[in-house]
Amino acid sequence: MLKRPTALLWILSLLVLFLMPPRVNAGEAPGQPAAAAKTAEASRQPNLIFVLTDDQRFDALGCMGNESISTPHLDALASRGALFRNMFCTTSICAVSRATFLTGQYERRHGVTGFAQPLSDSQFAASFPGLLRKHGYRTGMVGKWGLGGPLPREQYDVFHGYSGQGRYFPKGKSGVPGEHQTHRLGDQAVEFLSSCTAKQPFLLQLYTKAAHCQDGDPWPFQPDPRYQELYSGITIPPPPASAATDFQQLPEFLRTSEARIRWQIRFATPEMYQKSVKDYYRLVTGVDDVMGRFVAALKENGQLENTVIVFTSDNGFYLGEHGLAGKWYMHEESIRLPLIITDFRLPAEDRGRQVEELVLSTDIAPTLLDLAGIDSPSAMQGRSLVPLLRGEHPTDWRTDFLYEHRFVHKRIPKTEGVRTERWKYTRYTSVEPLYEELFNLEQDPHEQHNLADDPRHEAQLKQLRSRWRALAAQAE
Repeated sequence: MLKRPTALLWILSLLVLFLMPPRVNAGEAPGQPAAAAKTAEASRQPNLIFVLTDDQRFDALGCMGNESISTPHLDALASRGALFRNMFCTTSICAVSRATFLTGQYERRHGVTGFAQPLSDSQFAASFPGLLRKHGYRTGMVGKWGLGGPLPREQYDVFHGYSGQGRYFPKGKSGVPGEHQTHRLGDQAVEFLSSCTAKQPFLLQLYTKAAHCQDGDPWPFQPDPRYQELYSGITIPPPPASAATDFQQLPEFLRTSEARIRWQIRFATPEMYQKSVKDYYRLVTGVDDVMGRFVAALKENGQLENTVIVFTSDNGFYLGEHGLAGKWYMHEESIRLPLIITDFRLPAEDRGRQVEELVLSTDIAPTLLDLAGIDSPSAMQGRSLVPLLRGEHPTDWRTDFLYEHRFVHKRIPKTEGVRTERWKYTRYTSVEPLYEELFNLEQDPHEQHNLADDPRHEAQLKQLRSRWRALAAQAE
């Protein structure tokens, strides 16, 4: 249901408008109904843009302290909006995470555990794009859909999505600027924005392939050739916890896992590391340029000041930490995401916030609905981030969360656990005997010292085991 002011509030608002003398701004002719126009503008449902990149880790942004990467447009959005410093996915794998973003639910509840599964018709109807369209939004989807089953073309007003991974150079590696997939998706997204009018609010979902690798290709990260010289004059510092001793501390099943196999073909030598990370950063910069095009298009059609942009990623990514590549496991590099929300309607004093609370992929759907004034279905398990956008600090906000990775793969062990503000507890549920990890993130932020077998921390281990059971039951 749409949230509407009560009749009493409407009457009071009308009395204020009639009883107050008209305000005249500088350069404004006396008698113009400026206040009434602003009130009408503020009551409009905002346009919503949701950008979901692929495999972009939390620190692959300049505004997150990365001094090597260039993301000026996203940095500008953060300075005008809110930068969430502790955003996490609840499952770090593409299809499952995307289902979570759509439904606001844990994997345990939405049931999408692999790449072949779609959302059911009833699930899509209760997703944020389904509900926004039901309540009058014009909806558009561009890019990597990422779920199984038929593409949901009929569920959108404009649909330019695709199945599978797609390719960065659909016509082959011609090296011609403008043919890169990120640029082409940007063209389609800008076309959608340019076709929208102030008469109807819109939702645009842009799901990029960047910065995902091109699986099975000897050139894993394939940026637009226009960025080929970018970062060529710098040396990317080696990542923390990437020494041979860090890798040797891992359990044997991780040392032989899919993440190690992929490390061998992306980061195994210093030269490979520099090439792969710079190309990965170039892919992110390509997305950043698309964000600049968005802002320019919104300014051109007069829609910017009534638009909210939400920017995040489906999961994180190892860039060689612990001697690993890919994602899946519960290290920070794998589960921690970027998140910027820029509400152009907010006054200047509410811009540039840095939010420290723990926020999750389950929170995005209820946030988008709340911004539109639509109640979230009771089955959604996340919380709206709108209070945090306003600078509030709810006393009942979460201080921990459940992580789950139940995807079946012979070289990717299943993983579950709890991440608190200070501690991280991981259990590899498909390994026999059960293997557990316990890290003190305050003292050991790079997760190099497993305390699970330390008798001094037995009480903490037991407490987090109990908390995992409780959170897992709640997530059903």
